[in-house]
Amino acid sequence: MVSAATAIDSPLTFEYSEEQLLIKEMISDLAQKEFAPRAAEVDRNHRFPRENWNLLAASDLCGLVFPEQYGGAGLDSICYSIVVEELAKACATTSVLYSAHVSLCAKPIYIFGTEEQKQKFLVPMCKGEKLGAFALSEPGSGSDAASARCTAVLKGDQYILNGSKNWITNGIEADYYLVIAQTDTTQKHRGLIALIVEKGAPGFSFGKLEDKLGIKGSSTCQIIFEDTPVPAANVLGLPSEGFKVAMVTLDGGRIGIASQAVGIAQGAWDHSFKYAKERVAFNKTINKFQAIQFMLTDIQTEIDAARLLTYHASGLQDRGVKFTREAAEAKLYASEMAMRNTVKCVQIFGGYGYVTDYPVERYMRDAKITEIYEGTSEVQRIVIASNVLKGK
Repeated sequence: MVSAATAIDSPLTFEYSEEQLLIKEMISDLAQKEFAPRAAEVDRNHRFPRENWNLLAASDLCGLVFPEQYGGAGLDSICYSIVVEELAKACATTSVLYSAHVSLCAKPIYIFGTEEQKQKFLVPMCKGEKLGAFALSEPGSGSDAASARCTAVLKGDQYILNGSKNWITNGIEADYYLVIAQTDTTQKHRGLIALIVEKGAPGFSFGKLEDKLGIKGSSTCQIIFEDTPVPAANVLGLPSEGFKVAMVTLDGGRIGIASQAVGIAQGAWDHSFKYAKERVAFNKTINKFQAIQFMLTDIQTEIDAARLLTYHASGLQDRGVKFTREAAEAKLYASEMAMRNTVKCVQIFGGYGYVTDYPVERYMRDAKITEIYEGTSEVQRIVIASNVLKGK
């Protein structure tokens, strides 16, 4: 494995490969033709866009980064970032349901799973036959994973789950759930275990479906376990490796959220640029005013910077280099960039930006969550600081 110090010292350069350009063109065409026209309706009705998922599956995108032997396409992480970004430009809900499936459920199964687990769970996920979710947060613990109170007690050849998990993306719609639970509350992070739980298990039910500010169709809900049996064969990694599984999963997940934030910001910019060329004020289109030109210029510059940080983290992941710091940097910068710049895009639209007739208000609402899930901005700063202080 290449050292993190070597990776950090390398220049942040990037040029699309022919394969990446083909993926970008293909997914952009699909997202703009199929997903963008439905995005407002999905948001308005809080509707999980199952038809979008089916199209992603039909396009062989659900297993994009996994080997062909498991039904994947064997492409790199930058291709994955491209797909997440292009989806977010069209529909942030579709982007996050896809990202959660790939990076928060399928990827840890690929990294930590046995061959038997990969054949049973990963193969149908790569084919899009099954949808995945990640269950870490609880009512009283989000960023503090070690304080989890959902318990897993070994009895014979199965674990008995009790407790609840909150803010589960793909919640009601998923088929497989990667659940982080506590085997010994006195052991904190050392007592955590990662379990693959299948929908329909006894004692497994759904709680409140959240009414959210943005990404309203992503089926975010509470899941509840009441003496839910999970086969010991469904333990991911070693029984003592739950915390490791969670942290590795979040590293990859942060690249997905950074990509989503870049896509949200780029989508808002694209609409603002088009609007500025059409909107007339004081007898000329507003793109002729320097104030608007500077806003558009500053926004696009920051989007480009966030995209480069994200691709850099993705590239390190593909090279087998530790990328914890770089993923946190990409996620921190991209999410805060998306929030402040979607607000600017609403400003460019003026009063029209504040109404649902135009999409920029939706982009602004969707952007906010990128500063919160997969670790808040404050947590990202802690992660970055700890790595910087260690010289990594």
